[in-house]
Amino acid sequence: MAASTVTTAPFGNLPDGRQVRIFTLTNKNGLTARIIEYGAILVAMETPDRDGILADLTHGFDTLAGWLANGPYFGASIGRFGNRIKDGKFSLDGKEYALATNNAPGGIPCHLHGGNVGFDKVLWAGDVKDERSVELLYLSKDGEEGYPGNLRAKIIYTLTDQDELIWEAEAVSDAATPVNLVHHTYWNLSGDPATSILDHQLTLDAAQYLPTDPGLIPTGEIAAVAGTPMDFTTPHAIGERIEADFEALKYGAGYDHCWVLPDAGGIRLAARVTDPKSGRVLEILTDQPAIQFYAANFLDGVTAGKLGIAYARRTALCLETEGFPDAPNQPAFPSAVLRPGQTYRHTLIHRFVLE
Repeated sequence: MAASTVTTAPFGNLPDGRQVRIFTLTNKNGLTARIIEYGAILVAMETPDRDGILADLTHGFDTLAGWLANGPYFGASIGRFGNRIKDGKFSLDGKEYALATNNAPGGIPCHLHGGNVGFDKVLWAGDVKDERSVELLYLSKDGEEGYPGNLRAKIIYTLTDQDELIWEAEAVSDAATPVNLVHHTYWNLSGDPATSILDHQLTLDAAQYLPTDPGLIPTGEIAAVAGTPMDFTTPHAIGERIEADFEALKYGAGYDHCWVLPDAGGIRLAARVTDPKSGRVLEILTDQPAIQFYAANFLDGVTAGKLGIAYARRTALCLETEGFPDAPNQPAFPSAVLRPGQTYRHTLIHRFVLE
């Protein structure tokens, strides 16, 4: 069997001339992950089906130009705060902070995924860490996108010989600041990005979810999934109940919600997705308190992606492990505040198996 390798190559230049590099990680089983310094983005992940045929399972673009105009956050590492903050405002230690309101579900403006120029739209400094890993660094300066404190962030991607793609985030700050770094890949396990993911079978190890208002901001309630279309404690096809007459699904135009994971401590299984046709299975493990499941309800089939394919509605799914959305405004939620002397840590494991 071949040894694991990491290679580096140019991927293009930003408008200001700075070079963006791509890192290709390959394990002994032939799985391949490709990561670029821009946005610390996973641009491709190739795994085999039950017949051994490799395919890329992610939505994205063939060239840097596509990623520079990446509206849906394909493959991105997101910060400072992934998911939504109500009204783009929060108060911390007696001071009010105003952020960009760059999203408006239901016509109600909010702050989404770090603002107008979040961590997905900046150049990270990448380097090969070892034969399995690449490390990317970014300094978010005090006041960037309205957030306080100089935040030093690090992302490490590792592709193991156990067919796991591990995304690890760390951050430290010299002032108190909200932090919720999130990974945002769009997955289609069939390997055919033109097909729907509504036949994928999903299991979530979550007995509760966070209901939202029409602007997709959590109301503060933690609700049971039992007896609702939000119950994935046993496997269900994603399309089975996505159009059900249920308030949460109407607000999100389908699934776009945060599920509360058991407070077991440490890394544990959060989600399992199966594509019955290809036999591919994606297992999600994490140390975070929640997971956002999004069924790509807002892809519009207009923007051309890899190989010129225009990604249609619900041709992918996202499983973003995270802290609770709008945590800076909700004292009952787990705190998202990072203070000087503390280290923020987030581990997300994508485990690829076959059945």
